[in-house]
Amino acid sequence: MDIALHVNIDHVATLRQARGTNYPDPVEAALIAERAGAHGITAHLREDRRHVNDRDVRVLREVVRGTFNLEMAATEEMLAIALATVPDHVTLVPERREERTTEGGLDVLSHREHIRRIVGALNDRGIRVSLFIAPSRSQIDASKEVGAVQIELHTGDYAHARPHDRASHLKSLADGAAHARAFGLRVAAGHGLTLENVGQVTAIRECVELNIGHAIVSDAVISGFDGAVRAMLEAIRRGRASA
Repeated sequence: MDIALHVNIDHVATLRQARGTNYPDPVEAALIAERAGAHGITAHLREDRRHVNDRDVRVLREVVRGTFNLEMAATEEMLAIALATVPDHVTLVPERREERTTEGGLDVLSHREHIRRIVGALNDRGIRVSLFIAPSRSQIDASKEVGAVQIELHTGDYAHARPHDRASHLKSLADGAAHARAFGLRVAAGHGLTLENVGQVTAIRECVELNIGHAIVSDAVISGFDGAVRAMLEAIRRGRASA
């Protein structure tokens, strides 16, 4: 079974927000990602709007040709935005104001009835729902129970583990993926995946989708820096020549 790449464009927006400009535009990055072969685009609209904003979500919904996956907290405000925007996919994630990025998986067990209601409202609108969770059987079972069609396994523990600890985390991911697939859930994975560590996750056959953003944006800054400097030099030369 093939595995799809969904590119998360949040940190293009982070760079934009650092200076309060209108560039770089995460929508433009999404279009480039699709032209490069990405199967979908992921964006996390956080409650504090620290990177992606409401305009981004509206425009992404209009222009993304593949799957548009909106990551969001399970709140009334975000539910209203999702129901109005109608992304192809919603991934419910935990969210705390003090965190730099999403840390850990959603605790479906402790918030079962609330999440069931949010999932139901999204399903009624024809929006597929995924839950971002740890590879725990109890969380996987609860995800199925509340009506999600997909889980996204949190790969952060694997990605950030010391080399000698990585195998055990990879086994947990593989076991969780197998349990979820046997339970009828579609399986995705993401968080902390890089060129160096993604290969072992792709070997998990039950996993059909990866959500990767920070590493791609970081690699683009480095691998694309040469061309950007050369383009600026050329613009300067053209400007001076016309003076």
